[in-house]
Amino acid sequence: MATERNGRPVRKSLKEYARGIAGGLLFSFPLLYTMEVWWAGFIAEPLELLILVLVTYLLLLGYNRFAGMHPDASWPNVFIDSVEEMGLGLLISFGVLLMLNRIDLYGMGLDELMGKVIIEAMAVSIGVSIGTAQLGAGGQEDKEKKEKESKRRNSKLGMFVLGLCGAIVVGGNVAPTEEILVIGVEAKPAHILAMAIFSLVQSVVVLYFSNFRGTAGGKSDNIFFDITFDTCMTYLTALGASAFVLWFFGRFDGVSFWIAFSQVIVLGVLSSLGASAGRLLIK
Repeated sequence: MATERNGRPVRKSLKEYARGIAGGLLFSFPLLYTMEVWWAGFIAEPLELLILVLVTYLLLLGYNRFAGMHPDASWPNVFIDSVEEMGLGLLISFGVLLMLNRIDLYGMGLDELMGKVIIEAMAVSIGVSIGTAQLGAGGQEDKEKKEKESKRRNSKLGMFVLGLCGAIVVGGNVAPTEEILVIGVEAKPAHILAMAIFSLVQSVVVLYFSNFRGTAGGKSDNIFFDITFDTCMTYLTALGASAFVLWFFGRFDGVSFWIAFSQVIVLGVLSSLGASAGRLLIK
């Protein structure tokens, strides 16, 4: 509620902001140090930046709804939290890039400056959201809401949203690099098939046989159906996230369908780990 939000102690709010900053840096520092991301900010079109902002905001809405710091928050508060996290991501991104001498306030065009900051900030803002919700110590309030949160997160929609966030966070750190293209170009069909099978197997292992926290709840008596459905949904989510980030960073430009497909499968190895393990760990 708005009154509850406004009545939150300043000290508690500052702690949440501190956790958000820590999470933003923890999950996005590799991208802040990646040359390909700086270049993407230089050549990005306004429409591409707008799409990235919209997709990121939708991810923040989904994450804050299903696994945020305040699971009982109303939708207006979820919208506000997401805007705050995106704003904090922009500030962190601008400050770090300025510190690293990757932006020049006087000698750089406004388009390039905004492109670099916005692209980096989208990854940072997801880290801010995760850090705000996950880096705090659990208390009595967490225990009282545990059952309700578990039901929400174990819903199919909740699993999809958290899996998508995990895939973007993990796969997004590698997608801009040249190595994905090199592996995709040099890989033979047997390698691509092996990577796809490995991705599926690791998803099954993580989701059902790793004994990770959160892997045992909310399952029906039909374990074979659960394994098949959850694994397929996780892998398709990972492939969709991989295709999106690869498209955004221009990895599909001027290449054949097979090379584009190979890159998606290659990045899917990491993204599927993010979609399976990530959705369990960021609870």
